[in-house]
Amino acid sequence: MSTTNTPNHLTAPIFWQRLQWVARPDRYMENAARQYPDIFTAELAGFGNRLVFVNQPEALQEVLTSDRKTYAALGELNRILSPLLGDYSVMLLEGDRHRKRRQLVMPAFHGDRMKAYSQLMVGLTKDVLEAIPFNQPFLARSVAQEISLQVILQAVFGMCEGERFQQLRQALVVVAEMFRSPLSSSPLFFTSLQKDWGAWSPWGKFVRDRQRMDELIYAEIRDRRANVDPNRIDVLSMLMAATDETGQPMSDRELRDELVTLMFAGHETTATALAWALYWVHRLPEVREKLLHELDNADWSDPMSLLRLPYLTAVCNETLRIHPVAMLTFPRVVQEPTELLGYKLDPGVAVVGCMYLIHQREDLYPNPKQFRPERFLERQYSPYEFIPFGSGARRCIGEALAQFEMKLVLATILRHYHLTLADPRPEYPRRRGVTLAPARGVKMVKTHLEN
Repeated sequence: MSTTNTPNHLTAPIFWQRLQWVARPDRYMENAARQYPDIFTAELAGFGNRLVFVNQPEALQEVLTSDRKTYAALGELNRILSPLLGDYSVMLLEGDRHRKRRQLVMPAFHGDRMKAYSQLMVGLTKDVLEAIPFNQPFLARSVAQEISLQVILQAVFGMCEGERFQQLRQALVVVAEMFRSPLSSSPLFFTSLQKDWGAWSPWGKFVRDRQRMDELIYAEIRDRRANVDPNRIDVLSMLMAATDETGQPMSDRELRDELVTLMFAGHETTATALAWALYWVHRLPEVREKLLHELDNADWSDPMSLLRLPYLTAVCNETLRIHPVAMLTFPRVVQEPTELLGYKLDPGVAVVGCMYLIHQREDLYPNPKQFRPERFLERQYSPYEFIPFGSGARRCIGEALAQFEMKLVLATILRHYHLTLADPRPEYPRRRGVTLAPARGVKMVKTHLEN
């Protein structure tokens, strides 16, 4: 990768930068932005060394919408995810292969399929919340993870019961927990730590847990190939029926990688967003009261109508603004000499949009650390000012499903259950894999049922 013509280099020692990036990425980015508000160059492991962060909306729009002759999205720069997602994930594909794979997957998260998911989400939320004992602390993120995991298993696999469903559900949780903290996430960024020293070693345990998960997924794929049901509407059935321009279906390996991508991108991120939303709504009584008033006057006979509620939408947007689950857009690589914000960039330079820092800009969001949903009622933000799902050709495939689930689950919990925060201390973000999650998991208590 080019080491010339990259702007505003951070001066901290490289190893220290990388440690900070893994341990407290939010602080690392905020400290960098205080020095260079719009654009800076970082030295980070896992991205080919130097990486240019862009935090100015118009400049980010230029990067993400420019033709591929200037900036190209290279899946190669997302290789830190390949131990989990595999080499054939849509996140790692490039060019036409990436575009065609997106076209195969996108229909699963739109239209009538989404309507079919609404009753599923409401029902699963009630089932999970009913099982929580009264007056006993629980972690909101764990509860949200259970809900979102069951939703994604049914949406992606069409599985809701049976021995394999339970085994796969458990296997996914075990693998996800490998990256629950900055320390356990370190092997993603420092490949020298990816050593299998046996089942007792951290990476060795991950390799064996991943193998168990893969065995269950491949077994399900084999059964589906042997027993084709044209009436199934889950994502796996849709992908198995799809063919490329030569008439070839996806291989088992391609199916596995795409399914794992959808499952981890779909349930881990949504669970984190829901946990943050529950935290802020219950930390700020005025927000909760406004939201309850809106929900009390909503048409609950039509769950789809809940998606259009303005204050519920504003609460979810503000949650994703103040705590975007993903911090960066997919990297783009400069293909020919160009200029950005007055700085020259050479071919080979990798550029990312920093969603986290854009959402912290004082000029866009006054008092950015304050949780204030009214921002989204007072003005409309461009797709490059509010960008929790990325933008451009690599915008998050599951955006519609994530927003849909976040609103329905949050509304259902607030309407039917009374929760309180069990820990008065403020939550703060901590790395969980390549995302930011509540460090303490948002400890709550269910006190009584709502009307």
